[in-house]
Amino acid sequence: MSPLLDEDIIEAIVEREKGYVNHPSDRGGPTKYGVTLKTLSAWRGKELTSTDVMVLSSGEAADIYREMYIRRPGIGRVQDERLRGLLADISVNHGPDRAIKFLQRSLSVVADGAFGPKTMQALQSADPRRVFADVVAERAIEYGRIVTKDPSQAVFAHGWARRLAEFIREIVNNTPVQIV
Repeated sequence: MSPLLDEDIIEAIVEREKGYVNHPSDRGGPTKYGVTLKTLSAWRGKELTSTDVMVLSSGEAADIYREMYIRRPGIGRVQDERLRGLLADISVNHGPDRAIKFLQRSLSVVADGAFGPKTMQALQSADPRRVFADVVAERAIEYGRIVTKDPSQAVFAHGWARRLAEFIREIVNNTPVQIV
């Protein structure tokens, strides 16, 4: 099997996130490829509209993922390609800080959301398969917390469960994530 490159990870997330949505219960508001209006405005450095989100290209979404969700938070430093892919997906879906906190909790280090030297040291001495499984578990707990805190979010539970299942299958089958 060839290594999972960041470009492959990004392509999978773009496919998983699909196109434009503006669901009334989505707290992110207008979103395309997982990029919200708020994120796109921050990326471009100015206030934008839902139309700007609607015409967002997959290429620009990939640039946003690469910079804001992989490079800046330090996820690109994760050597294990499957764990890096999982963390990148969580970063896009839940935010970079939460992705790093899930990782930190799985490593039993202070969960401050910053990928610093203590996190890196703990990661380098950990079993990547166990860390992967623990991070998936953290994500499952988070999905439950979201719906418990705000029942209007239950409308998204089926999609979240499918997304989570992709990564659970990877653990069980020891195969790369497949987009379903």
